[in-house]
Amino acid sequence: MQFAARYAGGMNPGRPRRRAAARLLGAALALACALPARAVELRLQFGALERMLAEQAFTQEGRRYVRGDRTAKCNFAYLEKPRVEGEAGRLRIRARFTGRSALNVLGQCVGLGDAFGVVISARPIYKDGNIGLADVAVTSDGRTGLYIRRVCAAMAASLARDFRYPVAAEAKKILEDPGPQSPYRRELQGFRVTSIQVTGEGLVLAIDLELTVK
Repeated sequence: MQFAARYAGGMNPGRPRRRAAARLLGAALALACALPARAVELRLQFGALERMLAEQAFTQEGRRYVRGDRTAKCNFAYLEKPRVEGEAGRLRIRARFTGRSALNVLGQCVGLGDAFGVVISARPIYKDGNIGLADVAVTSDGRTGLYIRRVCAAMAASLARDFRYPVAAEAKKILEDPGPQSPYRRELQGFRVTSIQVTGEGLVLAIDLELTVK
């Protein structure tokens, strides 16, 4: 049996949504246990991925700083407004870059500053219970120069290192929550993502799992 669980929410769904999802997943998985084992399919739409990026990476007023922070006046760099889509089996993230590399001279910033669109291409991977980004490449949207190349290299390293979505922990939290009326306890004993596919709507994760009802 193959069960498609469509997760269109963010990283921290409210309790009513979690309980509804738990009841739906629990019923479907209980039925699946009675039939020959097949992979469970989890779909993460691009809207959900954008919210995950916002909560995991763009955490400072909707921005992701790759240098400095919001208190820095003359020396900073950040991304904002990420938009996620798929292209040729990879994630494609468009964002806006704003940066400045200058000296504060008598209260005035003297030096370079720029703002432009960037395109981030990455391969989604599963490792240690998390969805992450690998083979990250960042390019400017039609701009060139030493400053821009350095910025893009720093952004690529930062996103590959820092973005993690704890899909195994989220699945455990949702699937093991029986709801207030259930007399049964559930235990997720095995969880493994066997493949990740990028489609026109989002990510499709093929998942092997073992769920015990006690």
